[in-house]
Amino acid sequence: MPLTSPGSPGSSAMPRIAIVGSGFAGIGMAIRLLRMGITPLALYEAADDIGGTWRDNTYPGAACDVPSHLYSFSFEPNPAWTRAYGQQAEILEYLRHCARKYGVEPLVRLRTRVAAARYDETRGVWNLQLQTHDPQHGTHSQETTETTETVEADVVICAAGPLSRPALPQIAGLDRFEGKLFHSARWDHAWPLDGKRVAVIGTGASAIQFVPQIQPRVSHLALFQRTPPWILPKPDHPVSRRAQWLFQHLPFTQRLVRSTIYWRLESRAIAFVVSPGLMKYPRQFGLSYLARKVKDPQLRAKLTPDYLPGCKRILLSSDFYPAVTQPNVDVITTGIRELVADGVVTVDGTHHRADAIICGTGFHVNDVGAPFEVTGVGGADLSGAWLRDGPQAYLGTSIAGFPNFFMMVGPNTGLGHNSMIYMIESQVRYIADCIRALERRGARTMDVLPDVQHDFNARLQATLARTVWQTGCHSWYQTRSGKNTSIWPGFTFSFRRRTRRVRESEYRFTA
Repeated sequence: MPLTSPGSPGSSAMPRIAIVGSGFAGIGMAIRLLRMGITPLALYEAADDIGGTWRDNTYPGAACDVPSHLYSFSFEPNPAWTRAYGQQAEILEYLRHCARKYGVEPLVRLRTRVAAARYDETRGVWNLQLQTHDPQHGTHSQETTETTETVEADVVICAAGPLSRPALPQIAGLDRFEGKLFHSARWDHAWPLDGKRVAVIGTGASAIQFVPQIQPRVSHLALFQRTPPWILPKPDHPVSRRAQWLFQHLPFTQRLVRSTIYWRLESRAIAFVVSPGLMKYPRQFGLSYLARKVKDPQLRAKLTPDYLPGCKRILLSSDFYPAVTQPNVDVITTGIRELVADGVVTVDGTHHRADAIICGTGFHVNDVGAPFEVTGVGGADLSGAWLRDGPQAYLGTSIAGFPNFFMMVGPNTGLGHNSMIYMIESQVRYIADCIRALERRGARTMDVLPDVQHDFNARLQATLARTVWQTGCHSWYQTRSGKNTSIWPGFTFSFRRRTRRVRESEYRFTA
């Protein structure tokens, strides 16, 4: 069964490629393959639109914390960014523009979830089990019909992304609360917050953005904080019409801005990776910023982190501290015991009434299996391996025992200091070269050698042990055992160098 829609470009002599996900990684990968003439291919998207995390996270104030001119594809600069830091709607429209311009849109199958991928050792192909949800037309109901089918693919590229599975807090009584409860990544815009008592659980990257937006609207906001984040002011501002004109008519000016931003952010890796002691300087700046914005010593003590900046993600916000100092906000650091019908009860027995509870509690990144069922050579279960040992891959891309299966934004490719789009483009180049290697060798499959993967991860973990991420705090970068399976412990240009070309000696090829 062909993986493309009728009339799409392709040749039966070329690899058939399935891409799972249509965010930056999936779209970027598809564009690269199309430009190289490698088809047929298809993208499978479980939702009803493309966009990944920028489609899902529509909460008030949703925006990027990497400057716009760097948080975009290098081959498709956007001279019309309206702000220094892109907002959700503008980033989503940029992705849609890229999909239209480069011919990816017709290759996307929306509302189609990949439930399982199973490797057929006899034929050297992957069998994908698809579940398609189609809304019923001609009725006023919200019902959908579900169809199941199986398709074959020579190559599977998982671009589902680590921030695609919202994590609700593990608190007793979630099902007992009778008010409105939702995760920030599934924001209910139809529910009226105005004048209501709202409880927010979590003070991570999402809450930092939406709390200042909803604080003026609610009658009371109870903010439940487990660990205070380091927060630095966000240097956001509108991009002037003059600058937009320069970027449009003199493209080198935008390339210069992009390069300047990249090297400014990349220099921060010195403190993250090489010399964590340098974090004393952002620590001093962060404490000074907190002191300027929060005058109440008791509140300031609650908001003061007790770990080194960078150990957890450093957040950027110029309006969070002013919001939480308002009289209708309580920052609560006492642990939550349970949820009850009309609110939250903390471990000291205090009852906090709430009409709505918003969970800004992040995503399932570690201590979870693969995004869908993946079965490799000899019945190897990827989820089982990851739950046992923590997510692991070679260059965050290839996994031993799973031939022709590639990850994007896989284990240990995340960043704390620079743009993930740069890392995605590095992986795009590497996976494309892997597919070219299959063609050059006339091979059916390629599988990274287990020793190569093992040695790479042993060195990676030894390097991580000396970085700021392992200086004593526990973050979402780590498994429960403390193993960091999320962050790339180095400069992004070193990852780019490692992924520039595939080393064919590191793989086993089969005819």
